Amino acid sequence: MKRFSIFAVATLLPQMALAHPGHDQGQFLGGLTHPVGGADHLLAMAALGLLAAQIGKRALWALPMAFVGAMVAGGLAGWAGLPFPGVEPMILASVVILGALVAMAARLPLAVLVPGVAVFGFAHGWAHGAEGPAHGLVPYALGFAIATMALHLAGIGIGRLLQRGTLLRGLGGGTALAGLALTFGG
Repeated sequence: MKRFSIFAVATLLPQMALAHPGHDQGQFLGGLTHPVGGADHLLAMAALGLLAAQIGKRALWALPMAFVGAMVAGGLAGWAGLPFPGVEPMILASVVILGALVAMAARLPLAVLVPGVAVFGFAHGWAHGAEGPAHGLVPYALGFAIATMALHLAGIGIGRLLQRGTLLRGLGGGTALAGLALTFGG
């Protein structure tokens, strides 16, 4: 039921995707709430977990670690004010592409997936860093890294429960559709 609610919100209220509350809640708490405050971040991070579970083996740790590592680097770049034109389209593309990969049960090699996931992670991190506090980057980054890993782990847990079935592919398809709704509905 919660999964349906996420898709309903993402589909019916696309403007929520780009509104990321929580930055004024304190450094650590602001970072912790940022990834769950926007449907675009939430959907991409959960979809990455679903994809990792669907592929299994080394992907279970390689994909989340590549995403989070690149996200922290992107967070530093955003916080430092380095430019990243097209960051929001890249974030929305991550939702659509990761969801579509799950829906298609794609079996791309890790040599292709890891760098792609890292690019998406960098974009998400840049947005986190650019919207983060002027001071206290370390507790803020720690918060958004923990929340992101929790979302990846939730996706992995759901994906492992569904064991590569039709429902798992349906969640991926729903995520991709929600990403398209966010892209064209806002």
